[in-house]
Amino acid sequence: MSSTSIIYLQNAEISIHDMAVLRNVNFSLEMGSFAYLIGKTGSGKTTFLKTLYADRPLKVGTGIVADFDLTKMHYKNVHLLRRKIGMVFQDFNLLSDRNVEENLKFVLKATGWKDKFLIDSRIDEVLDQVGMANTGHKMPHELSGGEQQKIVIARALINYPVLILADEPTGNLDPETSFEILNLLMSTSQKNNVAILMATHDHRLIASHPARIMECKHGQLLDTHHLPNLAKSI
Repeated sequence: MSSTSIIYLQNAEISIHDMAVLRNVNFSLEMGSFAYLIGKTGSGKTTFLKTLYADRPLKVGTGIVADFDLTKMHYKNVHLLRRKIGMVFQDFNLLSDRNVEENLKFVLKATGWKDKFLIDSRIDEVLDQVGMANTGHKMPHELSGGEQQKIVIARALINYPVLILADEPTGNLDPETSFEILNLLMSTSQKNNVAILMATHDHRLIASHPARIMECKHGQLLDTHHLPNLAKSI
């Protein structure tokens, strides 16, 4: 295991309800790196991501994420792991009864931030990073889908994560906006030295922005940089 590994899995078994969906998983993701996660529906992508943020237990093999041992993870410590992980999903899951600023403030307060000046400064900082400065007063329904996803990325960044897990983050967006969100995720990875693992079905995104590709296929997690016939795989 490298000292810069944010994710390190060795001979791991990814399971749901004690049924293995991926076996003998060997995978590492280094600090500041970007990788795609592909595979057909039901191939294990979402279960794999859930295992990485301790929503599913890891009972077989070795699994280290952000210096936490997944095989020894106690439910009381899950929140400590998730402070180091930002999560971006297809459904934005913003609090509909609160404006953008209050959505972000909710996360900070829930993770122990107390100083009002630091809270306000951090909110301004992440909104600026995602190109959504001066939108703190807006309600989620006043924003487009792409704008809401930018707020979700800001929320994922707010606690200075070492890892962002993105599960189909462009699934509900039009092609132009999808490319914009992918550009934002990739630049976020580079500027903040954050590792990003992004599950996607959109081969156009991968073809236009090449990066490492992990594929869930036939119960295995395969590491490939090859693009031929990619559309058939995803």
